[in-house]
Amino acid sequence: MTVGSTGGLRSPGPLSLLAACLVPVAGAFAVDSAREGLVGLVVQVLALGWLVRDVRASAVRASFGVIAAAGVAVSTWLYGGRSLDEAAMAASRILYLVLPSALLLPLLRPSQLGDHLAQRLHLPDRGVVACVAALQRLESFGADWRTIEQARRARGRGLDGGPWRRLKESGARAFALLVVSMRHTGAMAVAMDARGFASATERTWAEPAPWRPADSLVLCIAAVLAVLPWLLH
Repeated sequence: MTVGSTGGLRSPGPLSLLAACLVPVAGAFAVDSAREGLVGLVVQVLALGWLVRDVRASAVRASFGVIAAAGVAVSTWLYGGRSLDEAAMAASRILYLVLPSALLLPLLRPSQLGDHLAQRLHLPDRGVVACVAALQRLESFGADWRTIEQARRARGRGLDGGPWRRLKESGARAFALLVVSMRHTGAMAVAMDARGFASATERTWAEPAPWRPADSLVLCIAAVLAVLPWLLH
């Protein structure tokens, strides 16, 4: 799929995107000042921002990292001599860890990732298929929860009333989600077994797994982000 915002480059595959989420973690250990952390975060946004397709989804994921970084900053300030520099350094280190994943995880698709893991990395077929199935079930949790919420609200069982009623209703919805998930998982297990999941010796895959120039570019960016904080010392 050609994407105009990448300046003519084809979209990178899931393996390079996964590497861009994981490889920069090595650089977070070298962040030992607020200045280094801030410079690293700016470079991350500039280097990876062109890959973002869903700004809202990335912002929502990044907000959890911001909350975690704020908590670490407050605890570091309270118990680390009340030093603002130390608190800012700790927060920037956390953000350096999570920002690539927040930006790029919305681009990963389980089925495409499975094709590349099996065909390019030659991981065991059964393990790849099982992981893809599990990831697809995780993706459906949000839709299942919204369906349960709408159904119970239509029956007059919304999250209204006092705290105890809200707690009971939340527990009932969580139990309903568990039941629905078990049903779907059972149906998926039967379907996979009918298609020879356990006994197949040769498998075909839905799509090819090419390595494109965009993948090499993203991998180089990930390597630069991994060594950047070390170079800023």
